[in-house]
Amino acid sequence: MAEAISTTLLVAKAAATTLSDERICKGIAWTIGLILSPIILIVVLICGLLSGTADHNNTAVGLCFDGGVISGNVPEDYRGYIEDMRSSFTLLEGTIASVNSEMEDGDSLDSTRVKAIFYALFFGAESPSRVEHKRFVDAFVTYEERTRTVTTTDAEGNETTEEETYIVAVPIKELPVVYANISSVMGVTVTTEHQINATEIYYRVLYGRPAPTYGQEFDDWSNGLPTSDAPFIGADGFCSPLGENWRSMVTSEFGYRKDPFTGQTKGHGGLDMGAPKGTPIRSALDGTVYVVRYSTSGYGYHVMVDHGGGFVTLYAHCSKILVSEGQQVKAGDKIGEVGTTGRSTGNHLHFEVRIGGEKQNPRSYLP
Repeated sequence: MAEAISTTLLVAKAAATTLSDERICKGIAWTIGLILSPIILIVVLICGLLSGTADHNNTAVGLCFDGGVISGNVPEDYRGYIEDMRSSFTLLEGTIASVNSEMEDGDSLDSTRVKAIFYALFFGAESPSRVEHKRFVDAFVTYEERTRTVTTTDAEGNETTEEETYIVAVPIKELPVVYANISSVMGVTVTTEHQINATEIYYRVLYGRPAPTYGQEFDDWSNGLPTSDAPFIGADGFCSPLGENWRSMVTSEFGYRKDPFTGQTKGHGGLDMGAPKGTPIRSALDGTVYVVRYSTSGYGYHVMVDHGGGFVTLYAHCSKILVSEGQQVKAGDKIGEVGTTGRSTGNHLHFEVRIGGEKQNPRSYLP
């Protein structure tokens, strides 16, 4: 029995890297269960907990981030993964505190973000607590040499001033830079799946559940996210995310319409433009990517770009996302590709313009 469990653990762990949703995971569990039925419950648990998908298991995340008692039914190997990750978090927290002490101007690292990325990269790996945590945390900062004036008093009470240099840690706000640093200094490849996983874990830890993906809950959530305090410089240069022929692509207007799923008349907060899967989606204006979500419901794979002054654009139902949170983009930069992910009836881009959290008719801004 122990040998069978060990074999199943290895199979489940290997399968976890390719699991794309809960249904696949359950399918694998039932298949293995036909062969090893006495341990079916263990397989289901492992598939759920080791899954490397965006639907990352909330129980595993909670045990690592929030603590708590690990069930006695959890296999010894898996218990070791959780305990080792907890040890890693303790080491990371100490390192983050040390780096924060070298910062100025009220800056600090987002501890939850650092740990979420570490978890996505190393959970289930062999002894992540042995990873060089200082090197990992340093991937989130740059170090600058600065000069300051200091006053000293000698034994006779005479004061003198002199210039001295010192080192300041400055947090990196662009996640693509952080991921590139991690790949370079840690010798690991940060895949798109790692980034998806890290983002979903981050939101789960902050909100106790996955962030909402549609409707008023999503609006309330996204409006509460911090955006740039830079002023909006105007919509001059606003470009169509799908090119100059966007008018011929419109399949659903902004405003009230019959919901394609329920048949009820509801408000439609954006402009739908039909296009083949893979059609490039481009940023309408210069800005900073501040939300990237890989959801299987609601807006599906979607991106939000902050253009300053409360002016935000949203691009939903993508098949691919080509940017990361914190990335700077220019008007016309390719940020994704058309798809039909989430609550969608076919390949199209759902495009929104929001000002101060209020949805606007995109036609008022499109060229």
